[in-house]
Formats: sequence, C-alpha cells, structure tokens
Amino acid sequence: MDPSPPVVPAPDTTLEPAGFIVDADGVRIHFLDWGGPAEATGPAVLAIHGIGHTAWAWTPIARRLGGERGERRFVAMDLRGHGLSDAPTEDGAYDVAIQGEDAVAVVEGSGLLGAGERVAVVGHGFGAIAAAEAAVDLGAGCAGLVLVDGGWESLEEATGLDVDEFMRGLDEPPEVMRSMSAFLADRREFDPASWDGDQEQAARASVVETHAGRVVPSARPHATEATVRTMFEYEPLDVLPVIDAPVTALIAADDETRSRARSLASVSAAREAAGRTAIRAITFAHDGHNLMRYRPGEVAVAIMSVHRPPTGEG
Repeated sequence: MDPSPPVVPAPDTTLEPAGFIVDADGVRIHFLDWGGPAEATGPAVLAIHGIGHTAWAWTPIARRLGGERGERRFVAMDLRGHGLSDAPTEDGAYDVAIQGEDAVAVVEGSGLLGAGERVAVVGHGFGAIAAAEAAVDLGAGCAGLVLVDGGWESLEEATGLDVDEFMRGLDEPPEVMRSMSAFLADRREFDPASWDGDQEQAARASVVETHAGRVVPSARPHATEATVRTMFEYEPLDVLPVIDAPVTALIAADDETRSRARSLASVSAAREAAGRTAIRAITFAHDGHNLMRYRPGEVAVAIMSVHRPPTGEG
C-alpha cells in the first residue's frame, strides 16, 4: 500500500527570514534563511528561484516548512545577477556549472549539510536547472531534487523559439512598468485570490523604482540575457540521468505541452536505463507558471516527500 502524503503545516504568518551573504569564488551570493525546528522530520531544503524573481518567491513554501513550528530548515537563494547577489560581467560567469557551484556554496555556507545530513534541492524555471547541477555536485549529499515548472527539457525544442525570440517575450508592456502601482496591479490580476502581502513583497523585490517613478527589473539586463542563453544551452539528458537521488517534476498547465511531455518521458527513460528511479511527475491542469504562488501546499508536499517512497502519482 502506498504511504499517505505528508500533512503540510499551516503557514506561519509571523515567520521572517534572516539574510546572509556567502562568498562563491569571489562572487557574493545572497540567501534568506527561514530557520527550522530543533528536531526536523526530514532533510533541510535549498530553494532556487527562476529568471526575473528573487528568493522571496519561495515565501509561501518557507512559511509552511521553515521556522521552529515547521518541518524543515529552509533556505532560499538569489541567483547571481538577481536580488541582492552580485552580477559579474565576465564571459562565462553565468554558465550552468558555475550557477550550480553557487548553490553548493550556499548549502555549505548556510550549514545545511551537517554531519551525515542530506539536502533537498528545489528549483523553479531556470532555478530548476541550477538545482539539477547542484544535485550532481552534491552527490550523496542530495536527498532529492524537485523541478518546478522546468529543468527537464531542451528549451528550444520544447518552446519552438530561439533564444532571441524568447528574450523578446520577457519584455514587459510599457504600461505595466510605468509605476510601482501599475506593476503590482498587473501581478495581482494574474490570480487575485492568491494575492497577499507575501506576493506583493515578492513582486516588489523583482523590480526597482527609478527616480522618475517607473520600475525596471531588479535582475540586471546582462545577467538576464546570459542566464537565458545558458538555459537554452542546457541539455537535461547530460544531467538528470546521473543524479542518484529521486527526482520529482511539478508541471503547471502553462508548461504541459506535448513536446515537454516527450522530453520528460525521454529523460525519465534515460534515468531508468542508467539504473536510477524514473522521474515522478505531478501535473496541475489549471495553474500557471508559478506553482509556489498558486499551489503552495502541493509544492510543500512534494518537498516533504523527497525522502519518502513514491506515492504512485505520475
């Protein structure tokens, strides 16, 4: 009989993180540490956001899993070029291997890997790619990998776009960026039911208000472009089949295309051929490309389940 899924704690609305900086080979990487209970029930968690976001995107999950009243020690990092992390300009500074090393630096600098401990690595969008690289680097130190809305496909094949077309699609309409209030109103309308103070804080962290009152992305333009180009160079068949830890993919409706499904099946089969477990896939038929906002409870369950046997979903 399959074990029942774990029960997710109610969000702790009083919980606030501490901010820290770790040195990753001369580049300062910022992370938020939400803490954890004295007696955690499972591996600590490192969470990595996607392009254009920051560590604050993980707040709905951190409130459920982190803190003294939660289940796990929970740390979320800012990718290089995003949030409060440095934005180097050297060629190759945003290669996927380097971003994976940043994640490992946060794991080590935050003390997530205690003696004999393992870490659950979780990533959203491009953060899922960085998380996969970190899982390879951590080896036996990785308890499980959770890919949220990405990380299992070749992006050009899945989207039918080249990198320049994809970059143009990231541009916001001028009317959205004319003021902070216009930007927040736009983000609220994605799903008014899930909009709250945490979502507003996450949205505010993703932009910077200029003296003229307009807003611009807080992710530095050169970093965004370099990260997107890295994302298009990523080949999941070179990475996911060599990860010993179990892998779970959470797939939003926006991402559930036929080509992406084929990519996931191909990578999962490659893992089995290499003697590893198949990828456990969980789909959300009516939710967009930000499951941390729209389905925080289900994302939390997937993270809590990385050290448990699969429940047969997929």
